[in-house]
Amino acid sequence: MSAWSTRRKIVLSLLFVLLLWYLFSLPRTLFDSPYSTLVTDRNNELLGARIASDGQWRFPPVERVPEKYTTCVIAFEDRFFQCHPGVNPLAIGRALVQNLKAGRIVSGGSTLTMQTVRLMRQNKRTYVEKFIEIILATRLELSHSKEEILALYASHAPMGGNVVGIDAASWRYFGHGSESLSWGEAAVLAVLPNSPALMHVGRDREGLQLKRDRLLRRLYDNNSIDRTDYELALMEPLPDQPLPLPQIAPHLVSHAYVQSPGNHLQTTVDKHLQVQVEEVLSRWNTEFSQNSIFNLAALVVDLETNEVLSYNGNVGFGSNAYGGQVDIIQSPRSTGSILKPFLYAAMLQEGSLLPTELLPDVPININGFAPKNYSLGYDGAVHADEALARSLNVPSVISLRKYGVPKFHDLLRRVGLTTLNRPAGHYGLSLILGGTEGTLWDIANGYAKLAHAVTDYTRDRTYYEREDFKVVYDPAAEEGNSPDRKQEESPLFNAGAAWLTLEALTNVNRPEELNWHFVPSIRKVAWKTGTSYGFRDGWAVGVTPRYLVAVWTGNASGEGRPGLTGARTSARVMFDLFNLLPATGWFDTPYGELTEAAICRESGQLRGMHCPESSIDTRLVPMKGLQGAVCSHNKRVHVSDDGQYRVYELCAGARGIRSVAWFQLPPSWEWYYKQKHPAYRSLPPFSPECASGGEPDAAMQFIYPFPGAVLRITKQLDGTLGKAVFELAHRNPSTRVFWHLDDDYVGETSDIHQMELSPDPGEHTLTVVDEAARSITLRFKVE
Repeated sequence: MSAWSTRRKIVLSLLFVLLLWYLFSLPRTLFDSPYSTLVTDRNNELLGARIASDGQWRFPPVERVPEKYTTCVIAFEDRFFQCHPGVNPLAIGRALVQNLKAGRIVSGGSTLTMQTVRLMRQNKRTYVEKFIEIILATRLELSHSKEEILALYASHAPMGGNVVGIDAASWRYFGHGSESLSWGEAAVLAVLPNSPALMHVGRDREGLQLKRDRLLRRLYDNNSIDRTDYELALMEPLPDQPLPLPQIAPHLVSHAYVQSPGNHLQTTVDKHLQVQVEEVLSRWNTEFSQNSIFNLAALVVDLETNEVLSYNGNVGFGSNAYGGQVDIIQSPRSTGSILKPFLYAAMLQEGSLLPTELLPDVPININGFAPKNYSLGYDGAVHADEALARSLNVPSVISLRKYGVPKFHDLLRRVGLTTLNRPAGHYGLSLILGGTEGTLWDIANGYAKLAHAVTDYTRDRTYYEREDFKVVYDPAAEEGNSPDRKQEESPLFNAGAAWLTLEALTNVNRPEELNWHFVPSIRKVAWKTGTSYGFRDGWAVGVTPRYLVAVWTGNASGEGRPGLTGARTSARVMFDLFNLLPATGWFDTPYGELTEAAICRESGQLRGMHCPESSIDTRLVPMKGLQGAVCSHNKRVHVSDDGQYRVYELCAGARGIRSVAWFQLPPSWEWYYKQKHPAYRSLPPFSPECASGGEPDAAMQFIYPFPGAVLRITKQLDGTLGKAVFELAHRNPSTRVFWHLDDDYVGETSDIHQMELSPDPGEHTLTVVDEAARSITLRFKVE
């Protein structure tokens, strides 16, 4: 083999290696700099940002550069940018001559493409580095378009201080996005990378202005701008101190920073509505803080798209006073009564409750759990829809006991409560009264499921699976056509039960006892409030067919305050927020999931054989409601002709006898019910002739204590044993009742049947006997 052949192979091998190096010289990732986290609204308007991990305001790279900035930067840095292959030989030759004459580097002759490579490599400027930049610049031109190269340069060019890139500079120096740059502003940003230190207030500001003005003159001379634009641009002042970035929806911005740092996230938030909502919350916060209630959170959701329009995790983010940086929307808080509609809807759906069915509202004690209503009073009996609207606790606990705690626990998980991390037995019956925690996000999503059940069915006669609210757009999902929504075979709530629940929630009393039916400015809203134990959390959630508004009020520290209730705080805010939204209609009635039923008006149960015809209403109920309870409170009784006595056929005699339908409640219900319903008539007593014999009569019932109760009687200050008050309900209060404790007679009562006793520790039996020799017995224990 000849020497020439060997040398040729070596040269070819070297050329091949150089070719491979040239082809693969560009790294896969051109810039590995950390970026700021950028959060924008649904129209790409800036909500806020978080600085990059290296302390620089470097926004994520832009895809397109504004036309004004493109014109300015090409005119200033590289007039032949659009036609050269990444390197301008004439510019390099000119720079070389200038550097040799000066004896130092005074000109680089770099094109915008070469400057982009230098920004990418961040190496010291030498002739060797310049040669590498030339090679990589041509390589960059082969793999990227001119627009892409310009965007890379504009995104990474130094703009003074810790500001990098056109977008960050536009916001920091001019307070708006780069798409809104004026000619004067665009000229400033075009000349800054050449001397970024000039942006410092204490540096050569006149030099910066001269550079800008010379560039503007060049644009005017080459007809890039007209005389009016030129003169207006010259009049624009230079920016002073860097401006603070917007702080809109700061908790959402912080959440984005934690979940996806260094990215540009476009959210579903409407910036203009967000600003309005923040103003409303600030105003209410000023008022509530007078009572040392310092925190507020709110969500506004478009139910048609399931997108969050306004996200307000708290107030006072900037100062962080009173925990203002805590995102309450994602924080577990005691739920109070806010979960009651889910139980009501579930029981309607399975037919175990009818919409207006009468429920007991009397003192109860279930294994030591003795819930009380907020008012500390009792109605005796109340219709189910009214109990929900008034948020009465006792009927809700009785309903949950009937429905089953494990089943309700499972329902709440399916509703979307992610905070139920303990078994059902841990919560017990308190689950319906705030015995668990929930987030505003989860609870709002649950209420949205009620609304979606109605709107989906009435629109398409079907149900769809729904994800949680969307707050960040997914670029991948936005490309092309979105997939069809998946139908749901077994919906969590059917439209009939959901519609009846929402209808019941329209009857909640407005804050401050406002007679809202006569105020046209307040629209029809299905809404519910909740207040946690100790007045620590105030909730309010409202829905219309189009919008959902959810509000929480309280202290992030968990401190309770008198007057901190859902109705007095969150509900007032909620209605203010609804007034910011367009008015909507109301939910269409889902007749296909409802059926008509004959309902006894007094009991709210299905028509029974003894219900008077005049008290029968035809109402819409869920399909399974036809399997509900038949009226058990209207009974057939025999009375004398004058109605003063009950009689039997064999003993009626001259008094006569007639049969009537009588609305009759158990004695303990009746005791409280007739105090609220003066028209209620107790059963008349038996006539003297019929007083003995005949059918049994439940004339008496203990109100306190409860069967099997365990009492704890404390000592008084003088060391003596205190007393417990035993209470009894009798259909005829004027009757004398005789009390016996463990077979010892202890006294008698009339009219008000209460007896103070001091039983010794241990098990006891309490027996009462009335004048008609009727008796009842109660067993209890004293510890």
